[in-house]
Amino acid sequence: MGAVTDYLAGIDDDARRAALEHVIALARHSVPEVEEGVSYAMPVLLYRGKPLIAAIATKHHLAIYPFSGTVVHTVAPDLDGFSLSKGTIRFDVDRPVPDAVLTRIIELRLAELD
Repeated sequence: MGAVTDYLAGIDDDARRAALEHVIALARHSVPEVEEGVSYAMPVLLYRGKPLIAAIATKHHLAIYPFSGTVVHTVAPDLDGFSLSKGTIRFDVDRPVPDAVLTRIIELRLAELD
């Protein structure tokens, strides 16, 4: 097990855990060579030793961290009504980030790292 797997296993709320697991599964499918690790004190998927994406539960929301303000800015038009900051996309179980946008986030971040 790794940092991400352990983190997700520790989330008690089944629906919240499943929403985060979906983000991670989509990233693993898109980039099979990712590894689990820790960056910025968060469990993350690493690509070539650099943070690709993290999916975290906070007290009030779920969040995706693509570790890139440019990526968030690029997909912002596709996330109308979502709470965004420079490096964070906030969502909840009832309103997940659409798979097409998640895939684009991963592809954009991957391109930055390549």
